Amino acid sequence: MDHNDVIDIDIGAGTTAPSGDDLGVDRPLVDYVTGDSSPSLSRVPSAHTDGTAFPGRSGIGEFYLPEGDLHDLEPSKGMYFESEEAAKAFYNSYARRIGFSTRVSSSRRSRRDGAIIQRMFVCAMEGFRNSNEKRTRDREIKRPRKLTRTGCRASITVKMKEAGKWVVCGFVREHNHELLPPDRVHILRSHRQISGPAKTLIDTLQAAGMGPRKIMSALIREYGGISKVGFTEVDCRNYMRFNRQSSLECDVQILLDYLRQMRAENPSFFYVVEGDGDNQGLSNVFWADSRAQLNYTYFGDTVTFDTTYRSNKYRLPFAPFTGVNHHGQPVLFGCAFVANESQASFVWLFRTWLMAMSGRPPVSITTDYDTVVGAAIAEVFPDIRHRFCKWHIFKKCQEKLSQVFLEHPTFEAELHKCVNFSESVEEFESCWLPLIERYGLTENEWLQTVYSARGHWVPAYLRNTFFAEMSITQRSDGMNSYFDGYINASTGLNHLFKLYQKAVDCRNEKEVKADFDTMNIPPVRRTPSPMEKQASELYTKSLFTRFQEELVGTLTYMASKVEDDNQIVTYQVCKYGEDHKAYHVKFNILEMKASCSCQMFEFSGLLCRHVMAVFRVNNVLTLPPQYILRRWTRNAKSSITLEIPAKNVFTNYLESHAVRYNTLRHEAFKFIEQGLESADVYGVAMSALGEAAKKVASALKGEGKASVVNGHAGEHSGHGMILTDRQSNRDQSTASHVLSEEEKDRRIRELTHDLEAAKMKCDAYRSNLLSLLKEIEDHKQQLAAEVQIVRSSMRDCL
Repeated sequence: MDHNDVIDIDIGAGTTAPSGDDLGVDRPLVDYVTGDSSPSLSRVPSAHTDGTAFPGRSGIGEFYLPEGDLHDLEPSKGMYFESEEAAKAFYNSYARRIGFSTRVSSSRRSRRDGAIIQRMFVCAMEGFRNSNEKRTRDREIKRPRKLTRTGCRASITVKMKEAGKWVVCGFVREHNHELLPPDRVHILRSHRQISGPAKTLIDTLQAAGMGPRKIMSALIREYGGISKVGFTEVDCRNYMRFNRQSSLECDVQILLDYLRQMRAENPSFFYVVEGDGDNQGLSNVFWADSRAQLNYTYFGDTVTFDTTYRSNKYRLPFAPFTGVNHHGQPVLFGCAFVANESQASFVWLFRTWLMAMSGRPPVSITTDYDTVVGAAIAEVFPDIRHRFCKWHIFKKCQEKLSQVFLEHPTFEAELHKCVNFSESVEEFESCWLPLIERYGLTENEWLQTVYSARGHWVPAYLRNTFFAEMSITQRSDGMNSYFDGYINASTGLNHLFKLYQKAVDCRNEKEVKADFDTMNIPPVRRTPSPMEKQASELYTKSLFTRFQEELVGTLTYMASKVEDDNQIVTYQVCKYGEDHKAYHVKFNILEMKASCSCQMFEFSGLLCRHVMAVFRVNNVLTLPPQYILRRWTRNAKSSITLEIPAKNVFTNYLESHAVRYNTLRHEAFKFIEQGLESADVYGVAMSALGEAAKKVASALKGEGKASVVNGHAGEHSGHGMILTDRQSNRDQSTASHVLSEEEKDRRIRELTHDLEAAKMKCDAYRSNLLSLLKEIEDHKQQLAAEVQIVRSSMRDCL
């Protein structure tokens, strides 16, 4: 071909590249589907006039090198290659050996067919950056890149000759900058390429759930050094992102199809997709079936939201909303995929979930330690108690304080003891600060961060809020365990929903089995206590077992009265022989209310052994109704509300000798205080006491009865005074009037008696009806459990 046929010059990669870093130290590779990196020079045959092709991956981006020993070979005029790619690969291999990076600069095209007939390959530092004034005039450059071009003139020019051969027609050896040594040349952009075997290893480790940093560590160990890997962590990270995006675009449609199918099968199925619903606009997804919504109506007082459950190959947080049912088992309230972990995304998700749950917020919520999630909860749920999962914080402590744990083997145990076993805020504060100072960690940034958030994760600050956990020091089964054993890091969306449904079915069967055991296997009682018998008939089997532990534990505890203010009595409760570790219980016997310093009932909904020890010394034989939470009972999911009649409650209440004693004492003290106001009142009070003493003595001997007013013996104006017969003091002139009043009183008493009798009959009928309804409900639940077991057996057989 004659030189006269060349008519134009086309700038390829250009001498005026935009604001990129031509050294490529921090810039990621763009082409992730190109072939393997160029073979090392030691593997290239000796130079020859012919060229040998080294095919790339899938036939894309092939690399060509001339045959021959190129270890010391450098470009020279007259050298020719089989193709343009062969020339490019040769110059790049030469550049790797010398210590610089290359790029394509300019090209020439043929006038006849527009084919490229001349190429110039240059040093990456050739030319100077051309500032495009039109592009940058009206906008601020937020991250100006470092100037890397120095006007270097090193280059090689190749021209196509007859028979398609490419001949070197120009070569400039000299550089105007320092060249990199062999141990650093791998960071130059033209030499950073992910080989086929490296891609295979990255794909395998990514599917196993490893991140870019750990994958690079594995590659460095595999290849024997960072310089032999051939690319940087930035390249690895972007290659993994490219893989995830390619897979996600295919699997997103699977997700949308599943949600639409579930909605078509069940109109009550709830799902929302943030964005426009197509592959490109998908951001966050939430769904909840009808069972999840129903579970929330029964057990939605406390919720766990876990974003650490990154159980899919895209590293998207699969975030379930869970709770605890009446057997202490985890129960599902809905699930979400969180593609964008920003505060706005979590705000959207919490509002969407609240809408699905009929707008009723929980009492408390537990999440992993995440300030973004915390800010979103504060915005959507300003009135609920937010707790960070303590065990997630301890797990992070193992990462953040690994060096401290190695240097001080006893620090971790002391840290756990300080957090878990501090009974009060004051005790925690007095323990934490000396502990941190003793180990010289007052300036530790991580410990300062978690200490500033102590109100959200240290148990001493959270005991007064219900979290449905049986122990403050042990981990709840509901946290991060609902899908354990079903979904893992290699699970794709095409399999995730099958495993999701399998996990839901398994959890439901476990609940049915627990219901069946509760209804059909009588619990073994360990004491003759009426309270234990009552609890065995009310609580589910697992919760009764936990309650039984506390009840039996009272046998080793002693309750001693330390303060009495006439209404509230304070007891000191401690285990026998452990007086140094005492709990304090305040007991209002008139209202039958007790509160313990351990606050177990507030935290878990079950009475602690300390309160029950106080009940024992006060002859309180059964649990007061306010200490029986419906959510822990057998009828937690029943539509029938079984209430104890008020008459029976009052009767049982008065059966306690201690109650009668404290009631009389309370009224007597009020009477005494009033009698001390003046001498006249004192005289009246003494006279009244004398009359009351006679009446009481008469009642004890059975010689008389107190007057009855409105069906209640001995009540008058709240002063505890007994009505007496004053007819002997009545004037004879008003005798007819007195008789008329007595007739009225008699009539009122008769009507009152009839009314009481009618009430008793109503109570009896109501009690019988409730008993019948309870039997029907129990039978219904038993049949449902048996049906589920039969279905499960049939599925196993199939």
